[in-house]
Amino acid sequence: MSHPITCIEDLRLLAKRRVPRMFYDYADSGSWSESTYRANETDFARIRLRQRVAVDMTDRSLASTMVDQPVAMPVALAPTGLTGMQHADGEILAAKAAERAGVPFTLSTMSICSIEDVAANTTAPFWFQLYVMKDREFIGRLIDRAKAARCGALVLTFDLQILGQRHKDVKNGLTAPPKPTLANLVNLATKPGWCLGMLGTKRRTFGNIVGHAKDVKDVSSLSSWTAEQFDPKLSWDDVQWIKDRWGGKLILKGILDPEDAEKAAVLADSGIVDALIVSNHGGRQLDGALSSIAAVPAIAKAVGDRIEVLMDGGVRSGQDVIKAVALGAKGVFIGRAFLYGLGAMGEAGVTTCLDIIRRELDTTMALCGLRDIADVDARILVPSTMPDAAAFASMR
Repeated sequence: MSHPITCIEDLRLLAKRRVPRMFYDYADSGSWSESTYRANETDFARIRLRQRVAVDMTDRSLASTMVDQPVAMPVALAPTGLTGMQHADGEILAAKAAERAGVPFTLSTMSICSIEDVAANTTAPFWFQLYVMKDREFIGRLIDRAKAARCGALVLTFDLQILGQRHKDVKNGLTAPPKPTLANLVNLATKPGWCLGMLGTKRRTFGNIVGHAKDVKDVSSLSSWTAEQFDPKLSWDDVQWIKDRWGGKLILKGILDPEDAEKAAVLADSGIVDALIVSNHGGRQLDGALSSIAAVPAIAKAVGDRIEVLMDGGVRSGQDVIKAVALGAKGVFIGRAFLYGLGAMGEAGVTTCLDIIRRELDTTMALCGLRDIADVDARILVPSTMPDAAAFASMR
């Protein structure tokens, strides 16, 4: 007898049973000791909410905007590499679920399904996340492909010039598709549903790169491709030419320090950048860095209204969403939460994930005494449990 799915943790446990170990571990791990990965979740849990009673809770609305795009709730699906290895055609399925839910989907450069694959299977404009590589001609073509697919925003990742120490990926020999080693074959034999799905699709490696990048060597390995191609010289000066080539909405992902947020705000003042994402790459880059939610207040205070502040990292519930909004984020990105749903149940699992978060967000907002997400601010939080922006600023 199957148990009803009531929270994101239920989806995680189901995904762990159904997804091959190397791909489950890729989604559900951090770098080095994983301290920042864990802090992303635990720091959310420390923040307490103020319960209010005897207020009108009718006619509630979660509708908002993210980067001037109307959204059914202030949530977007984050760009995640190898999404199509959690479930066959994963990026297409997740994009369709997001479109139906009225929230943005962001496709990763390191996706399995290509930009063109997702565009052919959706009608709402999705967003595209860009990694900057040494081959600038390839990057230019990648931007042009995103424009041709009518992507609504470009998300430029700033915090992966080199790869963090991801021990589980090394131990598992992470590749896409998995190499036919004895350990992999034994593990795959216990995941028949996943294997059947993969047999039914031709999308099994990095769709945005294979057939598009020159001199591609072993693109099946994310770590070798990163070491060979990602540009460690990426700088603030590169943002202008990316904006010139792209022309549309531009979001900077990977901001964790108020000084970097101020630099992003200067670019916003010039009309080059539209938003920033407070992010530590899901705890997969600099282990020992601040959790994303702990960094939000100081960044929101530093930039004010000059640039839209978004965040990702550790969001596993609607309560986490409302806490992030209360601390100054205009919206949040969910990565692992939707990957668990995808691995557990495919497209239906992503829909279930978004339904769970919407329901939790709506209920929490009401019990905090508010009816409109636009009215949510720090008043709904117990002050002594909030991350201290002033304390962080004094550490610098």
